[in-house]
Amino acid sequence: MARLRMPAEFDPHEGTVIAWPCRDEIYPGALMDEARDAHAQLAQAIARFEPVWMVADPADAAGAADRCGEAITVVEVPIDDSWFRDTGPIYVFDGADRVALDFTFNGWGEKFDPWDRDAAAAAGWARAVGHPVHQIPLVFEGGSITVDGMGTAVTTTQCLLHPNRNPGLTQTEIEDEVCDALGLDAVVWLPHGLALDGDTDGHVDNVAAFTRPGTLLLQGCDDRDEDDWVRLDVNRRVADGHPDAHGERIETVVVPVLPFVERDGARVAVPYLNLYVGNGFVVVPTCGHAADDEMVSLIAEQFPGRETFALEIGSILALGGGGIHCITQQIPAT
Repeated sequence: MARLRMPAEFDPHEGTVIAWPCRDEIYPGALMDEARDAHAQLAQAIARFEPVWMVADPADAAGAADRCGEAITVVEVPIDDSWFRDTGPIYVFDGADRVALDFTFNGWGEKFDPWDRDAAAAAGWARAVGHPVHQIPLVFEGGSITVDGMGTAVTTTQCLLHPNRNPGLTQTEIEDEVCDALGLDAVVWLPHGLALDGDTDGHVDNVAAFTRPGTLLLQGCDDRDEDDWVRLDVNRRVADGHPDAHGERIETVVVPVLPFVERDGARVAVPYLNLYVGNGFVVVPTCGHAADDEMVSLIAEQFPGRETFALEIGSILALGGGGIHCITQQIPAT
């Protein structure tokens, strides 16, 4: 196999894959119904711009099809959970050929048992739709990386160097394996994810996203009493001016407000940066914070030519452990 290349999320898509909620432990009782409504709402919103496939466990496929509607194609694949950004494949190009990479998945550091069906979900999806798949023996999740499509990636040391992922590998060895698999030439290691992100150990998709080559959007925190005030400012100082794969200095743009909400006895952060970029659109998770309109407008300025809109589903997804980016996975156009 030739050296691979991972396109950016903002590059053209063939479509988007989402996975249907099915884990009662994270969405108990009536919360499951709310979570499924949120997934259906997101799928229908994205379907205005590009095709959407909904992966559903066979036991839930009929209900998913009924709630999502005819615009969404339901594909039956056994799954344990609904975070397809992490359990689904990461797509790369081998020359002109598109390949689904199947990294090892271990339940975010063996936190959520069982995860055996999720570990097989990437290959299961690829087989179901006829995509060639290549297995990578490295514990790695899609939410732990953002790329510019030109050889530069951003990740967090908090996640990739956590001892529950690949404890036998050094930082250099992990970077080499990721670069080889995804066709990267430079990795920017941010120190921190969000302080409350214990489920994923600090995934980068809560705190950073490339808007175009050379420009990195960063989550900030304007409340000095929050742990994230320091953590996210450290990230900014690491990223701003950091050289990319071509030796050019990265420019950073900070979204300064980080909302927090109380949901069902839990305090969760709802980062605007857990957004998703597709064909002609950007969809941003919100939770009814006073700064929502201002922050969504700021984000829209970084994506000219796309319709940027908010969906107020951020709190239920955050309660489950993620956000809009965490439940989506792009299929790049060939």
